[in-house]
Amino acid sequence: MDTHSEIAPDRRERALKALSEKPDGVVESIAAGADVTAAEILAVLPEGSAVIAGKERFDEIWSELTTWGVVLFLVHTEDVVAEIDGILPAGSESHGWFNIHGDSPIGGHIRKDNCASITFVDRAFHGRRSCSVWFMNQKGAAMFKVFVKRDAGRELMADQLVKFEALRDRYASL
Repeated sequence: MDTHSEIAPDRRERALKALSEKPDGVVESIAAGADVTAAEILAVLPEGSAVIAGKERFDEIWSELTTWGVVLFLVHTEDVVAEIDGILPAGSESHGWFNIHGDSPIGGHIRKDNCASITFVDRAFHGRRSCSVWFMNQKGAAMFKVFVKRDAGRELMADQLVKFEALRDRYASL
């Protein structure tokens, strides 16, 4: 599902009901319980909580994220939630893949062509503000997410939060 598409009324209703029952829960769990996609849950968040940029912005957003320092890179599948702390390396395209390699534990290959949109998510998660950038696929799921890190006091790192808000706001105004 393209995250820019309208949600069918019955799916929207299920998404809203599920979100109202656990507004600060795991998006993928909320979506599964309502038989909707993660993109449909993000689409019904309160205004400003999910700002969507087009897939054509992949390179410029990735490039900006490489300047944030150590981030939390998260991949959430049905079976695994992999969380990796590291600096996002610059990427390059070759043989149909966006390849990321460098002096970081974050590395590998991304099927960039499967990216349908990029969503800046600013919402409560288990009672605390959480800010992240979700690279969404055409099925309405997150390919991967990049989170603003927390400091030793479990607060969002101020320098990254400023960068997140500036980047999100740039795409909110487009």
